[in-house]
Amino acid sequence: MSDQTRANRARETAKLLIRRTLQRADLEIGRGSYAGRLVRTLDARGIDTVLDVGANVGQYATLTRSAGFAGRIISCEPLGGAFAELARRAGRDDRWTTLNVAVGAETGEATINVSANSFSSSIRGMTDAHLRTAPGSRFVATEVVPVTTVADLVATHAVDPARTLLKIDTQGFEGEVLRGAGDLVGRVAAIQLELSFVELYDGQLLFDELVGAMARDGYRIQQLEPGISDPDGRMLQVDGLFVLASAD
Repeated sequence: MSDQTRANRARETAKLLIRRTLQRADLEIGRGSYAGRLVRTLDARGIDTVLDVGANVGQYATLTRSAGFAGRIISCEPLGGAFAELARRAGRDDRWTTLNVAVGAETGEATINVSANSFSSSIRGMTDAHLRTAPGSRFVATEVVPVTTVADLVATHAVDPARTLLKIDTQGFEGEVLRGAGDLVGRVAAIQLELSFVELYDGQLLFDELVGAMARDGYRIQQLEPGISDPDGRMLQVDGLFVLASAD
């Protein structure tokens, strides 16, 4: 029997029409959402806690919940305005804890640069490459914020590393967050990082450095999700989900 049945032809025609419409709007559709694939990974590996570092207003946690994750979420966000919205979103979810704090290499205080779009805010300075690509990300203010570490969060909130995803979205500060995790790196079941191919924040670790460090600590890439691209179409950043190779 031919695979080009009337139903197949109709389905493929409809998909092509949708893709062409999205293409005109410079949008893309794939086979399932990133959040859906993420939750399938969490389920397969018995991960029941997400440590959400750099939560902003709770976008990541909300999408993960919508995709079916029912476990515990601990979200950390240092900016006062973003944290207020994050806490509001989490208010009706008794398995979602919110903390008004930055996460870094050691405890203390830090000055964070607040961007006009909020989610590009960083303790690091921003490069011209970032500003050319996203002018709306420019810094407009600063805030002094408390800083904790992943190690302290794990101890304080009784987190089991072997059943935890550590998600780090800290706009160029990934290396410091990983340093603050200490020997938990290599024990945490999964880690998600922002991975930049070019320097978007001053002095940040880039894709090759972070992927190499993850491999040395026993992780392999599970998923890559496209991030921002420059006006010429060059991809500047992706999100990478890493899992312990020993658990395969």
